[in-house]
Amino acid sequence: MRHSHNTAEKRRQRLRWLPAAVIGCAFVIDYSTLGGINVFPLLAAAAPGTAAPLLSLRGTIATGVAANVAGLVLVLLEREPARDDLVPFTSLILLTIVASALNVLLARDRRQLRTSREVAAAVQRAVLPELPRRVRPLAVAFRYEVAHEEAAIGGDLFAVHETPHGVRILLADVRGKGLQAVRTVNALLGAFREASDHRPDLPGVVRQLEDRMRVGAAQADGAEAESFATAVVAELPPDHSVLHVANRGHAASLLVHDGKVHALEPATPSLPLGLGSLGGDGVPVDRFELPVGATLVLFTDGIDEARDTEGTFFGPVPVLSRPLPSDPETVLDTLLTAVLRHTGGKLQDDAALVAVTRVE
Repeated sequence: MRHSHNTAEKRRQRLRWLPAAVIGCAFVIDYSTLGGINVFPLLAAAAPGTAAPLLSLRGTIATGVAANVAGLVLVLLEREPARDDLVPFTSLILLTIVASALNVLLARDRRQLRTSREVAAAVQRAVLPELPRRVRPLAVAFRYEVAHEEAAIGGDLFAVHETPHGVRILLADVRGKGLQAVRTVNALLGAFREASDHRPDLPGVVRQLEDRMRVGAAQADGAEAESFATAVVAELPPDHSVLHVANRGHAASLLVHDGKVHALEPATPSLPLGLGSLGGDGVPVDRFELPVGATLVLFTDGIDEARDTEGTFFGPVPVLSRPLPSDPETVLDTLLTAVLRHTGGKLQDDAALVAVTRVE
């Protein structure tokens, strides 16, 4: 979450100068035109109005006072104050009071939303396992970014598990949010740990995940009974010879190596977990090379479906298609910095990311 928080805070710091800039512009306009343009509407509407959502209550009141002082100075520079001046000054005072009340309401709503996000993030951290930084020949990094516009607990999950059959990796995105998503996330994580230890091959792991989703749907009702999860389940065997990947309706993972990015598209598309019965019992598994120094990057749709102000989707491939250190932390930092720059510092949906680099 630190990337989105830092970006948003920098933007707020810049915007806090806006009320002062409005007052300054009004002063310059009035002085340069020798009072030919009435700037009181600008002072009355813009100064307290811009301060309310950007500053504290004290800052909002101070802005209103500053607008009144600026207006009084302009009047004194031009002429003697008159009875007619009471109306604009009274309007400034009333608008400052209204802006202060609005500031209090906005601050309360922000506190409630921040608390909701903090609770969602805390629950997510409690549910998701803390991944090891090193597993056999792999260096591991992970991130979980809570959406700016969401306060509900999301259904993104990841796990990396060392087993007698190799290193197994899961990244999935459960449909829905809230307690329904948490239950499904817990069920999938438990099934993945059990299957990883006892299933000798990757199709067996995927089938057990599929069975767990079916059982959960059969025991649920309402929207939870229709739950499914897109997922990528990957495996690096003990001999590190090849990377096995089973993609269940998820965005293709990326293989970053020597300044190039290769999307690991499945040769045969498969339905998400929970919908496997509609497409047969087969579990297609693709095989890819994972050379030393290469980084496998997995992410949920909070990344590739992130949009800018014009609705353009973010593309992770161009961002990673340049020389980068063989370090999963750097790869994820680079990717997150780019997506937050693309979206203006906030994500529209939660995002889970895992990167593993073969270091030997």
